[in-house]
Amino acid sequence: MKRFWPLLLLCAVTSPLLAQNDAATVTKIIAMEKAWNQAFKLRDTKAVDALLDDGIVLVNDDGSLLAKGVFLSSIRDSKSSDEEQVTPESISVHVIGGVAIATGVFRAKGVENGKPYMRRNRFADTWVNRNGAWVCVSASATPILH
Repeated sequence: MKRFWPLLLLCAVTSPLLAQNDAATVTKIIAMEKAWNQAFKLRDTKAVDALLDDGIVLVNDDGSLLAKGVFLSSIRDSKSSDEEQVTPESISVHVIGGVAIATGVFRAKGVENGKPYMRRNRFADTWVNRNGAWVCVSASATPILH
């Protein structure tokens, strides 16, 4: 039993520190998710680029896969779609070591091919801490049908 006291003491001391670190990470990831939505809406490819890992796997709400360069080009060159509003309705973040999984729902409103639309999507984004910086390595969106 004497052997386990130092380990138990270490766990008791570090648990609150880890919880504080997780809370800070959750806050940071939520802010980055909102920044991504805003940058996407404004077609700020430089801001979006900074949030995404070079090897990111993006799964669109139509099921297509996009590499980072293609995704950034689609934001920059989109002539058929104009998103007026991208609003997160909910975001939940679960932190496991140096990985954070963000899930939630966002609403997109805009005009596509001259027709107004309003869509709701459920998303799941995976963020990894690389050398002290969080980057998104995987993102997917699934339409929520009414």
